[in-house]
Parts: sequence; C-alpha cells; structure tokens
Amino acid sequence: MPRPIKLLDQLRERVRLLHYSRSTEQAYVYWSRAFIRFHGMRHPREMGGAEVEAYLTHLASDRGLAPSSHRQALSALLFLYGQVLGLQLPWMKDIGRPVPKRRLPVVLSMGEVSSVLQAMEGEHQLLAQLLYGTGMRISEALGLRVKDLDFAQGAIYVRQGKGAKDRVVMLPTSLAAALRDQLARIRPIWWGDVEAGQAGVDLPYALERKYPRAGSSWAWFWVFPQAQLSTDPRSGVIRRHHLYAETFQRAFKRAIKAARISKPATPHTLRHCFATHLLQTGYDIRTVQELLGHADVATTMIYTHVLKLGGGAVRSPMDCLPRQLREPQPLYRVVLRSNLHRGIGHDQFALLH
Repeated sequence: MPRPIKLLDQLRERVRLLHYSRSTEQAYVYWSRAFIRFHGMRHPREMGGAEVEAYLTHLASDRGLAPSSHRQALSALLFLYGQVLGLQLPWMKDIGRPVPKRRLPVVLSMGEVSSVLQAMEGEHQLLAQLLYGTGMRISEALGLRVKDLDFAQGAIYVRQGKGAKDRVVMLPTSLAAALRDQLARIRPIWWGDVEAGQAGVDLPYALERKYPRAGSSWAWFWVFPQAQLSTDPRSGVIRRHHLYAETFQRAFKRAIKAARISKPATPHTLRHCFATHLLQTGYDIRTVQELLGHADVATTMIYTHVLKLGGGAVRSPMDCLPRQLREPQPLYRVVLRSNLHRGIGHDQFALLH
C-alpha cells in the first residue's frame, strides 16, 4: 500500500503545478512549516481562523515582522488552505492584510558606485557592473545563459524575470569586452562537463524532455557558473548551477565596507542607482519603466521622489541666509566667548587648552 504524500510535499507539488517560482515555493513551505510547529505539530485541517489569527499576531507583535513579510506569511497560509487542502472557509475573507508602507530606496551617487566597483574583483566585479549597467535584479543576472547575450544587437534578453516576464535591456558597450572574456573563461568549464558526461544545466519547464541535449549545449550554459557541481534540490541530479546569490552578496558587503560607505546598500541598490541615474541624465520615466520591467509606472515613480528630495530640486532656506550665518563658527570661539563672559582671561583660557 503506497504511503500518503506528506502535506508539505503536496504543497510543493501544487506550487509547481501552478508554475510559481522556486523562491515562492521555498517561502510557502517555510511559513507553512513554521505555522504547524507554532501550534504544536497539529494538522492544519484541525485548525481554522482562530489559529491563523493567533500565529499572525505572534509574527506581528512578538517577532516584529515587517508588513511585507507578514503579507507573505498570510499568502502562504491562504494558499495552504485554499489550494492544497481545498478548504474555502468563511474566515479566509475576514483576515485583514497589512498594508506595506512605501519606503524610499537607498541610492548611491555615481562616485560611490565607482568606489564600490573598484573594491570588487573578478567575476563579482563584472556581475556588479552588469547590475548597475542594466538595472537587472540579481536573480535575473545570475540566470543569464550564453544565448541571452546578443553582442551584434547590443542587447541582453532577460528570461523569466519577476512575474515570469521576458524583457530586453541594453548590453553596455563598456562591458562587451569583459563579457566576451567571461565567455572565453567559462567555455573550458562547459567543455569539461560535456567530456565528463555530466548532466546538463537546469532547463525551464519541460524543455529537458523535449530537447534532451539542450542542457549540455553551449547556448544554454550559464554566463556565471558555479565553480563546483551541486545537487539539484528538486530532481536530485548532480549538475552545475549558476553562482549563488549569497556568495555575491557577501562580496558586495565587503566592497561596501572597503569603500567606507555608511548607507545600508545591498546588490539590489545597484538597480535603484541605475534607475535614478538614468532619470538624472534626462531619460523619460516610461523608458526606465520598460528597462526595469515594472508593470505599473507608479512603481517607477518612487525614483522621482528620490530626485526631488536629494537632487537639489528644492533649495533649503538655510542656503539663503548670509554667508557668515551659513558657515558654523569654530567651536573654540564659542567656548572662548562663554569663558570670557564668566571672567576667565585669554591667558587662563590658553592654559585650559
């Protein structure tokens, strides 16, 4: 008699059936497992709205989760009950969703970006240059294949971006030579895998069954491959994956520290810099929206707020005061006047210093 499929495995199968991303699958499994453990390993069929509310209250009050994480946890539980267990209960519609507050993105100046890029080296530097030069997300850049680089047209094809959408971005002319060198460097790695009979790289959807040799072809090889082979978490096949995001994030963090930048910058900050600097140089917001892959121009409008606040569009009234009031007096003059008022002479003040 076959053993029943575990609940979290059912969740994974449902997520894959609906073609959700791997990151969404990982997030839904994480929140569903945490929900079950919070209630003492009780099965979700035995629980309902009260238990969901109690768990969400724990996340908000005890753990202090941000509204975006709170919404993700709620979405995971609604998916678990509605899509996996098939329970459309009345309390699902009554649970309120926290509204995330729109925050201004962290943006580095061109000089700061230059300092960060100079503090990096090798393929990490090239990857950072690509993020800043194209506005791609880190997952999109890491997922680039050789076939996605079109040097003749000066274009990079972003496949399966956020929302499973494709788009085209520019291939920076200044990075063309470096990208060609990167392809020349990784070609022996690809050929070594072919000679060793290793399984090809991961392919989207059912392309591996439709084109069995495509995964071992040069066109589908990663632009930024991992140095070692790894096990595919879904299929268990040992193959070559692309660089891990965590590896690049650590390298970027070290570069931020070396550049002595105090802003809380992450690799995603380079995408914010790309958009802001394009707007500063006069490109219209619709063009920037298409390059970023935003579905709504309102999402892109956040960068105009950065320009209004930090780009000198509004002059502070402090800058309109007379020059002698705008320039702060040296601290020793303020102390001197205060001490003279108390009866301490110049000679005594000099001894104090």
